[in-house]
Amino acid sequence: MTPSEHATAAPPALGGPEAAPFEFHAPTRLVVGAGGIARLGTLAAELGARRVLVVSDPGVERAGHTAAGVRALEAAGMVVGRFADFGENPGTGAVEAGTAVAREFRPDLLVGLGGGSSMDCAKGINFLLCCGGRMQEYRGRRTATAALLPAIAVPTTAGTGSETQSFALITDDATGMKMACGDPRAAFRVAILDVALTLTQPSRVTALTGIDALSHAVESHVSRAATPASRVFSRAAFALLARGLPRVFADPTDVAARADVQLGAAWAGLAIENAMLGAAHALANPLTAAHHVVHGQAVGLMLPHVVRFNAAAGAAGYDELVAELPAPVTDARAAVRLAAWLEAILARSGLARSLTALGLAGADIPALAAAAAGQWTAGFNPRPVATGDLSLLYEAAR
Repeated sequence: MTPSEHATAAPPALGGPEAAPFEFHAPTRLVVGAGGIARLGTLAAELGARRVLVVSDPGVERAGHTAAGVRALEAAGMVVGRFADFGENPGTGAVEAGTAVAREFRPDLLVGLGGGSSMDCAKGINFLLCCGGRMQEYRGRRTATAALLPAIAVPTTAGTGSETQSFALITDDATGMKMACGDPRAAFRVAILDVALTLTQPSRVTALTGIDALSHAVESHVSRAATPASRVFSRAAFALLARGLPRVFADPTDVAARADVQLGAAWAGLAIENAMLGAAHALANPLTAAHHVVHGQAVGLMLPHVVRFNAAAGAAGYDELVAELPAPVTDARAAVRLAAWLEAILARSGLARSLTALGLAGADIPALAAAAAGQWTAGFNPRPVATGDLSLLYEAAR
């Protein structure tokens, strides 16, 4: 997940984190355990549902997970409709098509069953179905204009954290940029974390989503909007991911490690919901929009450079994450140790570690930096970033 541009509120001013007042929201009930998808019908009934629209992409349908969810719903007496006409990074056109299906079907509950694309598309449909208009009107926080339908998330990947946050990441088909469209009412009422559903992820998807989750934990922990409560979840997420990801990369059938990664991704999503992100996400979005670099790859590539950049200005908080690393790293300085570990886990994932490796050695750095400077998440970075700083970070990644 990467809340993006066009926010409705500026990040709060820095202050003493332990003394400052803060709020913490956790609107989603988590149902954790292998086989949990069998409870989908019962959980939908508890929310008063009778007609359920399942939003699930074609890959998840082919894996058989959509059918399992539909069976659970139908066994509970639900009338079930489906929408699957979308792919990775759902765009405004796909959400509008799903909304047309929803208007004809008339659901009283939505289910986002799949990866971040399925969950985000379900949220986007909820906005347009209940509030009308176009997705571009819902960028930022608290943008819904009416009550939204209750919804349930059933993630089949472990990374985006969409199941525990209220933002839908929708690509503007006209510009290619991701829009963060959020409202507390868009949060899923329930999220079913069934680790068995993650076992069908291709290895590259496992790497991309796992690195994405790791970036969420790191950036939310040091965000300008972080609070003592949000840091509890970002640190716990980092600990689970630091322990689980190397094991999953070594053995994709390690169910216990996958369960750690799945829960870590959910905790990181909850940290994002309450603390937002930072410059690595601001830098990643233009790479996706202009060069079609998959988000997990883009943010994983930029994150170590941002950690070093922040540490050079004395940004605090990285030492708490380093304390959770499963093995010691040689350099005593926390941020240097963390950056080195992040580069090592990126290498272990099999993802590219430079723009050159992605075939982008000749990328237009000034244009990318100008686009990154306009991203909402840049304003939450613990060290202020100007266009020149972002150019230097891209150059460091070249």
